[in-house]
Amino acid sequence: MIPTERLQQIKERLEYVEARMSAGEGDIAALGREYAELRPVVGQIAEWERLVAEIAEAEALLDDPEMKALAEEELPELRARLPEAEHAVQLALLPRDAADARPAMLEIRPGTGGDEAALFAGDLARMYQRYAEAKGWRWEVVEEQLSELGGVRELVVRIAGEGVFARLKYESGVHRVQRVPETESGGRIHTSAATVAVLPEAEEVDIRIDPNDLRIDTMRSSGAGGQHVNTTDSAVRITHIPTGIVVTSSEKSQHRNREIAMQVLRARLFDQQRQQADAERSADRKAQVGSGDRSERIRTYNFPQGRLTDHRIGLTLYRLEQVMAGDLDEIVDALTAHAQAAQLAEMEA
Repeated sequence: MIPTERLQQIKERLEYVEARMSAGEGDIAALGREYAELRPVVGQIAEWERLVAEIAEAEALLDDPEMKALAEEELPELRARLPEAEHAVQLALLPRDAADARPAMLEIRPGTGGDEAALFAGDLARMYQRYAEAKGWRWEVVEEQLSELGGVRELVVRIAGEGVFARLKYESGVHRVQRVPETESGGRIHTSAATVAVLPEAEEVDIRIDPNDLRIDTMRSSGAGGQHVNTTDSAVRITHIPTGIVVTSSEKSQHRNREIAMQVLRARLFDQQRQQADAERSADRKAQVGSGDRSERIRTYNFPQGRLTDHRIGLTLYRLEQVMAGDLDEIVDALTAHAQAAQLAEMEA
């Protein structure tokens, strides 16, 4: 059942936001973000209302002997479109994650599997970078440590663009790979893993950090193999004493490093806060797309069979090569649809 009173409130809110923007009143950036969120919702409402009106008009024509045949012909097609239109409105009315429109911090680290795990972490990094490029997003490396074989020991990236966190938030967890390593002479299939974390970028108003809670150390920046890339102490390591979270940044500018490290620290603290709030809300819920637990195995990449399986929704695709090349939309869309279906079921329960 669609709440018509709620639909009217949304339409009136859009009119109000449009009027404020036209008059140049209030926080234009905030109003612009709200307008961008409301406009597609109102569009879905308008489509549903048009269809309902067309059905009512056709039903009224059933009493007209001259128009009855035409109405009987049109009505089945119009009524068949109604469930889809109603579903689209229901999805548009679902509560939004306030962080969906934010940039994201992507963190990738190898898990079990030694050198092969680091190589797989590098493969995941390239997969996400290609996806970001295809979406027109900005990819900014914050911290990168490579293994001797060219794998990734640690990677922290800031990704900015339209709807970044909304598209990537279900990627957090353990990604497992099954394949024959390049370093394996016997041709045996090995299993290794890498951990991915996707955090919404936090603003200063979200997280206030007491300077007394920080220990800030400077050190020499180092490149692959431990070679010093400059002779000054420019790398910055920030430790948040209450939580034990440690963040490093190794750009050439010490000032920029401190800024980047604080940005990452805020994102991690904000994520911790969100995880705690979500755990409290969903303690008795089992319908989530994953728990958000970084130790949860979410996906397996089987190279010999060209198969990818997402364990949370039981999705299996036999197009691993395209996925590793950055074609993630089918997976992201399926995870989003599953999460929306769970939300709808929860609201109707």
